[in-house]
Amino acid sequence: MKIATCPAFAEIADDTAALDGDGDPFLNPVFLEAAEIHGAAARPMGWQPCHIAARADDGTLIGLLPLYSRTHSFGDFSRDYGWAQAWHQLGHAYYPKLVTGIPYTPATGPRFLLRADAPAETRRALVAAAIDAARAAGITMWQTLYGRADDLALLEETGSLLRPIIQYHWQNPPDRQQTAWRDFADFLDAFTSKRRKEVRRERRRVAEQGIRVEVLHGDEIDDALWPALHRHYRTTFERYGTPHAFGEAFFRDVAARLGRRFVVFVAFRGDEAIASAICYRSGDTLFGRHWGADAEVDCLHFELCQYQGIAYCLREGLRLFEPGAGGEHKVNRGFVPTRTWSAYWIGEPRLRAAVADFFGRERRAIDDFMESSGGDTPYRAA
Repeated sequence: MKIATCPAFAEIADDTAALDGDGDPFLNPVFLEAAEIHGAAARPMGWQPCHIAARADDGTLIGLLPLYSRTHSFGDFSRDYGWAQAWHQLGHAYYPKLVTGIPYTPATGPRFLLRADAPAETRRALVAAAIDAARAAGITMWQTLYGRADDLALLEETGSLLRPIIQYHWQNPPDRQQTAWRDFADFLDAFTSKRRKEVRRERRRVAEQGIRVEVLHGDEIDDALWPALHRHYRTTFERYGTPHAFGEAFFRDVAARLGRRFVVFVAFRGDEAIASAICYRSGDTLFGRHWGADAEVDCLHFELCQYQGIAYCLREGLRLFEPGAGGEHKVNRGFVPTRTWSAYWIGEPRLRAAVADFFGRERRAIDDFMESSGGDTPYRAA
């Protein structure tokens, strides 16, 4: 096996077709390459690709670890607030740090792209190469963000610290002992009477304002609709005064190439598209990513970003809906607090000990929160 650093997906685009990310729409050469080509995951945005590739002796690409050198933390959802100052106080530079994750996407998924016939030791070789690269460059932090359980187990075994972060996910059903819901009406029947009436009122309120919603996949989006979809995406960032990363060309490219793995819920008033929610999907999960609107419409955010996604999952037989980071308001609409996990390799012993202590205290607080929030649910008691 030969290990090498790859500074751009474009350099290996012809070799990546056989790599498998288990159907994940983000750990996908289409998404990752487009993010680089269209400038979102590039040096000016604080993402310098330095992916690690594993090749067989005959040159066949058998594995890839997406890796970025980062000069700040915006867009990686690492929640490492204040860590740079702590590093500085102990005489170390925090940046650049290394990140294995999906740019601007806090979605759970695999973090290694592998050929189906890759040797079992490929993932371990890629992890060792990332640690060697960090040490050679004097970098003390490598973060693997929102990983899958098997990847995280390997990272913990090779020296990384694991950290939970709470998100709110919809599962069908939320309890393994229950029977899966058949449709949205069946889902609502599991609610208490009060919450069921509130959800129906919110959905009815959208219709009363003359709004209709269409569901479109990447290969079904009319060319004339794209300027409105991208305008909606931009408005949310402009409202908070933060820069947006993805241009219209990125979405056009990704949607066309991902096809049904790209999903958008579009709200129309008459013939005018006034709001939209952009999602992606795998074989069993829907991922909510971006939302925006031209005007304030009562309850429309709940409809596009939550209820339409749940209804889509029920129609398509998807078992999980990750609507994005944050949002305790989602609990009343059927989402439950869920631990997502990330791994942190820290090359300096004193810093590692300090972070391990912080993670321990943070994990106890999360455990307390999960225990105390167990009764905060719209569902009837089993």
